[in-house]
Amino acid sequence: MGYAMEIALFAHLLSVAVWVGGMVFAHFCLRPGLADLAPQLRLPLWESVFGSFFNWIGGAVIVILVSGGFMLMEFGGANAAWQLNTMAALGSVMMLIYGHIRFAVFPRIRRAVQSQSWPEGAQAVNTVRRLVVVNLVLGVVTIGVAVLARGY
Repeated sequence: MGYAMEIALFAHLLSVAVWVGGMVFAHFCLRPGLADLAPQLRLPLWESVFGSFFNWIGGAVIVILVSGGFMLMEFGGANAAWQLNTMAALGSVMMLIYGHIRFAVFPRIRRAVQSQSWPEGAQAVNTVRRLVVVNLVLGVVTIGVAVLARGY
C-alpha cells in the first residue's frame, strides 16, 4: 500500500470513528442524560450540541467521501469487489440522511428554539433521533461489510 492509500485509509477510518462514535454518544449517553430536563432547557442545549456536532460531521462526511472515492477508484471503481461498492452505497445513503437532518430538520429545531415553540422543537429532535438510529444501524452494517472486505 502506498503512502497515499495509507493516508486515505487513516483519514477515512478516523472520520468514520468521529461520525459513528458521535452518534453512539449522542443517542446512548447524551439523550438519556437530557431526558429529565424541561423543554425550555433541553431544546436550546440540543440546538447548541447539534450545531457543533453537525459541523464536525460535515467535515467528516467530506473526508469520507474524498478518501473513500479515492480508495474505491484505486480498487477498480464500479468493478471493485462487491463489499467495497456496498460500503460506498451504504455510505451514500448515510450521507443523504445526514444532509436531510442537517439542512431540513435542524433548521426546524433552530426556529422552534428561537420562537420558544417547545412541542415543535421536541418533534424535530425526535425526528433527528429516529434518523440517527437509522444511520447508526447503517454505520454498523457498513463497518461489518468493511471487515468482509479485508484483503482487497
